[in-house]
Amino acid sequence: MKVHVLPQTVLYIADAETFSGHEDCHEQKKARKRNSKETAIALEKLLPKRCQVLGLVTPGIVVTPMGSSSNQPQEIEEGEAGFALLFPKIDGVKIHTFHFSKDLKNRVFDESKFAEAGLKNNPDLRVVLLFGYNSWKSGATRFLHQIVNPLNEKSIILAGGQVESFTSLTSENNNAQPGDACGVVGLAFSGPQIQSATVLLDQDVADERTAEAAMQRLKAANIPERNTIGFMFACVGRGYRHYKTKRNMEADAFRKFFPNVPLFGFFGHGEIGCDRIVTGNFVLRECNDIKDDLLHGYTTVMTLIHLGSTKANQV
Repeated sequence: MKVHVLPQTVLYIADAETFSGHEDCHEQKKARKRNSKETAIALEKLLPKRCQVLGLVTPGIVVTPMGSSSNQPQEIEEGEAGFALLFPKIDGVKIHTFHFSKDLKNRVFDESKFAEAGLKNNPDLRVVLLFGYNSWKSGATRFLHQIVNPLNEKSIILAGGQVESFTSLTSENNNAQPGDACGVVGLAFSGPQIQSATVLLDQDVADERTAEAAMQRLKAANIPERNTIGFMFACVGRGYRHYKTKRNMEADAFRKFFPNVPLFGFFGHGEIGCDRIVTGNFVLRECNDIKDDLLHGYTTVMTLIHLGSTKANQV
């Protein structure tokens, strides 16, 4: 088999049952529960040694099945599911992982860590996907604000949500998070050719008409749709329960307006994002000194990330 393109960065997301389900143990003649770290190590062994890997466990999954990008995206709120996105080297685009964990001894976050992670003093930074873990821990919400607020600039797209845990982060010496810690992991996308936009579907978006109106706002951002990925970060309280038993409402609305853009994401315990557009020609201007509210519950954040044209990638 010939492998033409090796991944440099991998984002994989699976529900807890998929990641730590049961496997047959022939010696004991019974099923035993897989350890999530065992699964993570096995997955990482399949990838190049220098590949950056970020793995997340979430309550539900949004995935566009393999094959063509025009396949129907699916909201899988129950049952086993997962996906992996493999990013090769892309000319003019840098993707890197980061991790900030709460220091139990210090209430003040050292913001110099932002520059070390490439999130400050980086004029090419365009998109930051953020994922909080152990959000139920004491001080977790305050810590998330300490991370999100300094990054809340009109020239940067912020999107993501609260996950159950992270299972892989190969940029770390120790892949597993401490059991008593909370923190934030994520991916940063830098490059002048990157364009992105997000829209927030709040609690008032509760039927097909209002869901499609939100997608029209995203369409109006005029983000190129070739070489573009869609992300959907939704609350576990939305989905078919929110839409009165109608399943796949938001994914279907996305596909109606973006039939050739694959959609990925998850159902989680809180959402990060707002209405925002960042392109090479247009940045949504700061109209006043009030910062956008980025932390939400019972909402959905839809995101488009365009990684540049094929022509630009060959320069």
